[in-house]
Amino acid sequence: MHPDVVVVGAGIIGAACAQALAARGLDVVVLDRSGPASGTSAAGEGNVLVSDKEPGPELELAVASRALWPSLADGCEWEEKGGLVVATTPDARDPLLAFAAKQRAAGIDACELTASEALAHEPHLNPSITAAVHYLQDAQLNPVKATRALLRGIKVVDAEVSATDGRSVSTSEGVISCGAVVNATGPWARHFGVNVLPRRGVVLVTTPIPGTIRHKVYDADYVGAVASGDADLQTSGVVESTAAGTVLIGSSRQRKGFDDTIESKVLKALALRAITLFPMLAQVPVMRAYGGFRPYAPDHLPIIGPDPRTPGLWHATGHEGAGVGLAPATGRLLAELMTGASPHVDPHPFRVDRQGVMV
Repeated sequence: MHPDVVVVGAGIIGAACAQALAARGLDVVVLDRSGPASGTSAAGEGNVLVSDKEPGPELELAVASRALWPSLADGCEWEEKGGLVVATTPDARDPLLAFAAKQRAAGIDACELTASEALAHEPHLNPSITAAVHYLQDAQLNPVKATRALLRGIKVVDAEVSATDGRSVSTSEGVISCGAVVNATGPWARHFGVNVLPRRGVVLVTTPIPGTIRHKVYDADYVGAVASGDADLQTSGVVESTAAGTVLIGSSRQRKGFDDTIESKVLKALALRAITLFPMLAQVPVMRAYGGFRPYAPDHLPIIGPDPRTPGLWHATGHEGAGVGLAPATGRLLAELMTGASPHVDPHPFRVDRQGVMV
């Protein structure tokens, strides 16, 4: 086996890179110690969002990905459900509307709603909200099914990688020679020399209540939590349904290494946040909770491109909780850079040699 490219990591980002490289005629092998979508990609909600991103490079990547997903998501529970961002206090109203105005200036479809208009979209929403913004481009899919769909026709090997020099990888199954190596290991990417840390997130899952919640709905302070670099626990209200009718409740962010303990204080905080948005959820049983580690980069931007220290080594990581939404454009950008094609988005903000990324 001597592939053109070895992709290390069979999560949504590794799968998107493999798909884009294979689509350009390269022979690709994907390695993962636990199989496809066994880590971070299985521990999220499957969000494809533009609503939570400041105008700039990440939003441009998100818009490009949003355009690509519909053609890639067949059989993946793709739902163009839209998002509803609400202010639950008077103080949150003006910042929410100002953020939406900036996004509209960047070309995002962000429609301001009155409280009564928001209730027409979501009848069970707390009527005391002070403002809302409807984002028509927000969508959702099943991240495990999407990962497997992207990997269709691509060789995936269960193996753990111990070292790489950019032209070969040493694995638990032996050494594989190749033309290039892509580090798509998410929160474990620090082993490949980039400054990525795990940021823990937890999600609650209720019993099915089909049709009750129609959009992805979240509190306006979610945007601030996403952009924060604080290591301490942060929670914000995020509520949405799945195709099966269960309701997913988030979100939490906490940097505590790879400690996978699910703490009762986190579950309680998430439940209280959700009930603030939808009071009727107080009567809906929670079936289970799950958590995962998101790949956190210090400047909150993905790391995409070649490693200047090691010829043949490339990186696609650092997407934190936005990996599903950013995956197709990430894979396409990496493939464009690797094959010398014109990049469809500016790669400079995501470069590996920017300040604070290389370790």
